[in-house]
This record gives sequence, C-alpha cells and structure tokens, in this order.
Amino acid sequence: MEDSLSSLVQTWLDWDQDPTTRLEMETLRASDDTDELEKRLRRRIDFGTAGLRGRMAAGFSCMNCLTVIQASQGLAKYIRTRHPEIAAAGVVIGHDARHNSAKFASLAANAFLNERIPVWHYQEESPTPLVPFGIGHFKAAAGIMVTASHNPAEDNGYKVYFNNGAQINTPMDMEIAQSIRENLKPRETAWAINDIVPTGLYQQVLSDYISQVSKYAEKPDPDFPTVKFPNPEEAGALDLAMQTADQGEMTLIIANDPDADRFAVAEKVDGKWFTLTGNHVGVLLASHIFDSIEATQDPSRTAVLTTAVSSGMIQKMAAARGVHFVETLTGFKWMGNVARKLEEDGYTVPFAYEEALGYMFPSVCYDKDGITAAMVFLAAEAKWRAQGLTVHAKLQQLFSEFGHHETLNNYFRSPNSELTMQLFRGIRGGRHLAERKFGSFQILRWRDLTEGYDSETPDNKPDLPVDSSSQMLTLWLNGGVRFTIRGSGTEPKVKVYIESCGSSREEAVKAVCDIWLTVMTEWIQPFTPSMTCSKELPTSSGHILNIN
Repeated sequence: MEDSLSSLVQTWLDWDQDPTTRLEMETLRASDDTDELEKRLRRRIDFGTAGLRGRMAAGFSCMNCLTVIQASQGLAKYIRTRHPEIAAAGVVIGHDARHNSAKFASLAANAFLNERIPVWHYQEESPTPLVPFGIGHFKAAAGIMVTASHNPAEDNGYKVYFNNGAQINTPMDMEIAQSIRENLKPRETAWAINDIVPTGLYQQVLSDYISQVSKYAEKPDPDFPTVKFPNPEEAGALDLAMQTADQGEMTLIIANDPDADRFAVAEKVDGKWFTLTGNHVGVLLASHIFDSIEATQDPSRTAVLTTAVSSGMIQKMAAARGVHFVETLTGFKWMGNVARKLEEDGYTVPFAYEEALGYMFPSVCYDKDGITAAMVFLAAEAKWRAQGLTVHAKLQQLFSEFGHHETLNNYFRSPNSELTMQLFRGIRGGRHLAERKFGSFQILRWRDLTEGYDSETPDNKPDLPVDSSSQMLTLWLNGGVRFTIRGSGTEPKVKVYIESCGSSREEAVKAVCDIWLTVMTEWIQPFTPSMTCSKELPTSSGHILNIN
C-alpha cells in the first residue's frame, strides 16, 4: 500500500537533521504545495552505475545530506555483508569544490566508520581521478567521489568505485541499490561528522599527483561564473580562454571540466580557433602512444579500447600497428572493467578513450583522467612541434594515412520516456525491409543492443552486452558511414552519433550531412515531431554547424 503524502513528509522530518533542508520541507508543507511535495518525496533518487546525481534540494528524490547518508549506509552494509574479506581495507572518499560536497563527503565517511570500515578521507578539494588512483595506492575496498562532474552548479552527485579502481557496473549497482533500500533509516550517530579524525594520507597522494599542477591553479569557484555550462564539450565553454589566448598571442588552449576528469583542446589555425572533438584528441593521443609502444613492448600483447559511439579511426590505427583493439559499450564503467580483464589475460592496456572528451590511462587509474590526458598531450604536442607539425597538421597527417573521418554528435530533447519508446518502436519497424535502404544509402549491417540482434554475426547475436532497459541501435552503411542512435541513461535526450570516412573532408562532410538529414526526415519527424534538436540542421550547401 502506497504511503500517504503526509506520512512521507513526516518521515522526512523525523529523519532529516540538516536545518536548511528541514526548513525547506516545512515551508513546502506549510504552503500545501502538493505537487512539489509529491515530486520531492514520492520517488527516491535513482542509484545506478553512475551512483547518484541530481539537483540539491530537500526530498528523497534529490541530492541532500539525508540521501547521501542513506546511500552510504547501504553501500557500507553491502561491503560489510557481501564482501567482508575486503572491508578492513577501507574506502577512499574525495569531493570536488561544489556547494555541499565537503559536507556530503564527511557524512559518507561517518557512515563507513559506523560500520567499522576504515576511511581514507581526502578532506581537501580533489579531482575525481585521485579517488580511483587512491584505491590502488591504498589497496582499498572501494571509493566514493562526491561530484556532479560537468552538471550545473545546483547539482551534485555520488560516484562509486570498487576495489579494482573502476566504476561499479551491473549487477553490482542493483545489489547496492537494494542494500540502500534496506538501510534507509539514519543511525543515531549518522550526523556526527565532527567525530571524523583526519588520516593525513591525502597530502602524500596530493604531493605525488598534483603538486606541480596546483602551483598554477586558482581557488575553484563552485558557481562557475565564467561559463554558462561547465562542460568543455558545450559550445562557448572555451570562449573566455580564447579571448585570453588572443591577448597573449597564444595558439593552443587546454581545459578540464570542474572535477578534472575531462580534457579539451583548441588550436588557432589560419587565424581562427579550431576546437578539437573528443575523437580528434583520442586519435592524436593514440598516435603518440603507438609510437612509444613500438620502442618498448610487443604490440600484439598491447590493447587499446574505445566505445561503440566513438570514432572507428583508432581501430584502423591499431590494426596498422598490430595492436589489439576492443570496442565496449559507452562509459568508463565498461572500459575500466574491460581493461582490467584484458590485463588479467596478459595484455598491457596503455590507453582508452570515448568521444565525450574522456581519456583513460590504466597505469594511473581505471577512469577518465583529464590531468594525465593534459600532461601526455602536452608531451606529444612538444614532440610534434619539434618535427615541425602543429596539432592540426598532425591530425591532417593521420587523416591522409587512415582516411578523413568526420563526426557529428547531436541530440534531441525528448519530453518523456514514452515518446522515446515510440521513436524506437517506429525505427525497428523498418529493420526487415526488403530493400535495406536508408535514404540514398544501403544498409550493410544492423545492430540492436536492446533486443540483442546483429545482422552480421553467424547467430545474429551481438558481441557487446545486451541491455533491454536501454535503447541503442547502430547501422553500418555503404560509403564508409556508421551511426548510432540511443536514449540517454541520465538525461531526457535521444543522442545521435554519425561518422563517415572519405578520401577528402568535403566527401566525408557531405556523407555526414546526408545521414543527418535522413535521420530527421525518415525517423525523427514521422514518429516524434515534437522532439527538439540541440543544433541547427545541415544546410543545402553541405556544411554543418559545429562540425570539425
């Protein structure tokens, strides 16, 4: 039987001891704001492979002290009961510079201490990569990073890693979620954050990892006043950096997001700023790493990874060097764990990347690491400069060798999940069409990771894991074109990833334009005309806004 709204409000007030969120809830109750109370209390914030992430506010559906305590109690109990052999190794806990991050981290630490699990608590603000790095450094059982990464300033999150240094994955996330549901009531000592004793070990890790970087860093501002959205992928995020670089006559910009796990690059080319995509940076880093591999290790026992929605160019580069290539599903929860498995099988894994400005160097940590990416990229840029090559010139050199690859990553805003399902049902209805056509293109291969179908494999089963709870389709077309359409797992979006490979930029751009227009006219508009696009449409002349 469903709880009444009044009982949900009372439960919240019985459990919450944070003055700010208590007042917020009492104000909502006094104003009889039923709709807002239902939104805040009826449904709990989801715990998944990304941990927790959401707006900071009072209520079970939001990020706040109480939901952080509940998540921490559940995770601590899970480690104590399901993995007692590693519980004594402790957990690493870090936080970024966002509002409430330090408080959330302290409350999380307290929950583990209450379960007699030691804590390596980074009490200073730290970048995300220091948590997975710290798990290996301290041989810890797990790690927690309090951050919402590139989300807006009003959000926060709770990212969980296990003892292998990689983000948790299915089915562990569901097991932890169940443990959280079983441990919702705060313990009597849950709010006693002043009892936490500093370990002092963070300074040791900090000095090894970011001592040089910190000399050049200003104090982080959790309001992110210099950008509209603190994600270097977003258009305009580097505008102020470009203005500053212009004033100093600089030609290269590097940037991280607020928690330093993403890395972006822009270079001035022929008097104009050229912002590299994540795929551009990924293949440039791979090229530099492949050069190093040839001199130091057996390429055939070396593996690199990227995701199903990232460029296929790295696969060609790996094949040319005799390096093993592996494709995974999207996200470092997959690449981190697959890299671990490859290492267990005897491979060296120096590098992995995804198109969303994420780069992993497993010898440092099993998650995206913007700090290491910056250091490696600058070392590579110095080498290319000594060879008389700019970053852009090196990229064109790679295009000449492996084909000119163009990508367009875009998304549509979907008002609700039913509309998204309607779209994918309509798309799947065309899978068995006899002519196997998509606009002017011929469909060569169709892979559906939701229903578990791949037209190319002998048994029509895909090699990648199938997830019936998510939507993801990939089509390979003639003319060197591949594209994926999938529903976002964290946002109300349908994402489209298009890549073409041609003998010239013009040829590749035209193919990407044609595919984008065909997606719009044959899939989006007929089934879900109310979806809105994030970017302008390609023009009839064949140029695309923001394509690089």
